[in-house]
Amino acid sequence: MKVLQLGKFYPIRGGVEKVMYDLMTGLSAKGVDCDMLCAASDEDDVGVDVLNEHARLICTRTWAKVKATMLSPGMIMAMRRIRKDYDIVHVHHPDPMACLALYLSGYKGKVALHWHSDIIKQKTLLQFYRPLQRWLINRADVIIGTSPVYLKASPWLKDQQEKCVCLPIGIVPMDADDEGAAKVREQYKDKKIIFSLGRLVPYKGYKYLIDSAKYLDDSYMILIGGGGPLKSQLMAQIEENGLQDKVKLLGFVKDEDIPAYFGACDLFCMSSVYATEAFGIVQIEAMSCGKPVVATTIEGSGTSWVNKHGFSGLNATPCNAEELADAISDITADADTYARYSRNARERYEEVFTDEKMINTYIELLWKCMNTKKA
Repeated sequence: MKVLQLGKFYPIRGGVEKVMYDLMTGLSAKGVDCDMLCAASDEDDVGVDVLNEHARLICTRTWAKVKATMLSPGMIMAMRRIRKDYDIVHVHHPDPMACLALYLSGYKGKVALHWHSDIIKQKTLLQFYRPLQRWLINRADVIIGTSPVYLKASPWLKDQQEKCVCLPIGIVPMDADDEGAAKVREQYKDKKIIFSLGRLVPYKGYKYLIDSAKYLDDSYMILIGGGGPLKSQLMAQIEENGLQDKVKLLGFVKDEDIPAYFGACDLFCMSSVYATEAFGIVQIEAMSCGKPVVATTIEGSGTSWVNKHGFSGLNATPCNAEELADAISDITADADTYARYSRNARERYEEVFTDEKMINTYIELLWKCMNTKKA
């Protein structure tokens, strides 16, 4: 069996790319041939990189980026050249460029469609992409979702449930950085640290997380890592409300520094408000460190399925700062309560979200797809 991961871009910038890359490396570690074809966001990455005897990273040149989509005609040409080399093409949605490359390639084999999320924000793009998206859904032999909630909630998949299977995202547990964590804690001595990490964009709901500080006492410090277009607006919100001693925007956090913040925090908060946040890998990163999670009950999203309410953490109503604060307070109310949530968070990770579980389930899924004839 030979598999091609198709979609998005490299280097890794977000959850979809990380899943693609992890599936490729995970399969190759099991001796299954798996390559990845994507658009390069950096010119230096254009070309073919042989990762090991079972995996190649194929990056094509990007001409432009429009509506969060890489325009890479080279992806179409590459797909046409290599289309006969694979038994299964695993295309990751939403990515109109990858879908177009598959459509124009003449590929005749099995197709696995990974439905990471609906296209929600880019409504103009969706109007043009709609016919191609419908073709892709019908062309797929199997449709993979990251949570059962999202698979059932998507209006695009309501007539395709017999093809849908759930493959929860799995990750390698985050390595502890005890020294780095100690430095962070020293900086915020005697504070209960609430950590959040993500782009400063509207769907992340950071304005509500910042407002939650109004309902927390002075023993709490909220640290938000990440950059983005809302930085100035959020900074102004912090200053206007006099929250400088309770909320800090860290800016972009380097990959090598992230474990220090996860290690230092008391809990992780994901305050997202739209179903654009379909899963939230950062939640399981926190759980792998034994950190309880406060998330939100976004309608149609799998985020609150990932964070099992009352077990690995608590889920609040979206756009509700006071509920976020109450959840944070409840988890950190006393040592015994906190210890229970912390143990349960790690248990939730080990039961559902390990990389080993994801890859083993994925291999079973691929073989089933290979051996199933279309009706």
